[in-house]
Amino acid sequence: MLAKIRLLIPLIFAVSLAQAAETPEQQLKSFLSSTRSLTADFKQVSFDQHGNPAQTSFGVFYLRRPGYFRWQYQKPFIQEIISNQDKVWFYDADLEQVTIKTIDDSLGATPALLLSGEIDLEESFLLKQQGQDEGLNWIKLSPKNEQSGFKYILIGLSEGKLAGMELSDNFGQLTRIYFSNLKLNPSLTDETFHFEVPEGVDVFGQ
Repeated sequence: MLAKIRLLIPLIFAVSLAQAAETPEQQLKSFLSSTRSLTADFKQVSFDQHGNPAQTSFGVFYLRRPGYFRWQYQKPFIQEIISNQDKVWFYDADLEQVTIKTIDDSLGATPALLLSGEIDLEESFLLKQQGQDEGLNWIKLSPKNEQSGFKYILIGLSEGKLAGMELSDNFGQLTRIYFSNLKLNPSLTDETFHFEVPEGVDVFGQ
């Protein structure tokens, strides 16, 4: 028994070194390739042009690859962004309106599309390590398409798992998102990503 334990120790040590040797870009690719679905709570902070927090929102995020996600804002306003393969719905309860877009038209509208499997990261973005901040390893994604609606997106990883995102758009708005209570590969049905337009709500787009 002692001999078996001695044999296992170097093996475990070798696996740990291999994981530690992965760059943040490799960790991101490994995370995406091993993640079929996830759920998480999120805190979203929007900053003004001077870098001061302007609004903080809270909600729940659901993802099922490829092509499905639900970005459900609960506080301070009820809003939803739902992707069901080829289309994306943007619902604002206060404004009583829904905007429908195709995946291609929505690329600059929500960073969740980057995780959905509908977009090839290396084909669409330049990836670059950004070092550590707030205890997370950040990777910068710069769009290759100059017509994109944003300057860059940052993805933050903690121990190889999604923990944060940051979006800087072409209008100077900066948004940072923090994820918590992350659950990997839960069973999520089609009903989770079904959206039915509420009665009396204005509909724009497709």
